[in-house]
Amino acid sequence: MAAICVFCASSTSLDQRRLDLAAETGRILAERGHTLVSGGGCVGMMGAVTDGARSAGGHTLGIIPQYLVDLEVADLASGELVVTDDMASRKIVMIDRSDAFITLPGGLGTLDELFEVWTLATLDVHRKPIVLLDPDGFYDGLVGWLGGLTDQKFIRPAAMEMLLVARTVDEAVDIVEAALASPRSAPSGTASPAEH
Repeated sequence: MAAICVFCASSTSLDQRRLDLAAETGRILAERGHTLVSGGGCVGMMGAVTDGARSAGGHTLGIIPQYLVDLEVADLASGELVVTDDMASRKIVMIDRSDAFITLPGGLGTLDELFEVWTLATLDVHRKPIVLLDPDGFYDGLVGWLGGLTDQKFIRPAAMEMLLVARTVDEAVDIVEAALASPRSAPSGTASPAEH
């Protein structure tokens, strides 16, 4: 089975529905036999996704910079916890140790991670699937804006086709599994490319 990295928020002041989405994502990944790769935190959606995975018997790999460990927000219950020197090193390890990426609603850190893995994919540094899990339109404005950049020739259509949007957790995992089964072809299924 695959090691699937979930990017999500670590804020402690989020609506419960966001925490529930994260917990469901972790649980379904574990039920389908995948390892969860996370940012190694125990708070917010990041904590919920790892708790969800462990509740279903899943293996969790957390990757966290030392200064966040010092702030006592590390997921010390993680099956494996990798501590890096800084945020940049953390992203390198997360990308290297993951077979695919699912992005949940999040803020600046989540977007930074998403754009880094997506940019690397457009440069053919990796061919790992990238999915936005967006059950309620959280990313609709962003996806629409990105589509406009494609219309203006700032982003190639092929790059937009690398970013797929799923509306349910099962759909997101289906996309990842289909892509990993045939890594040189676009994932099939009901999800749509991030285009408007």
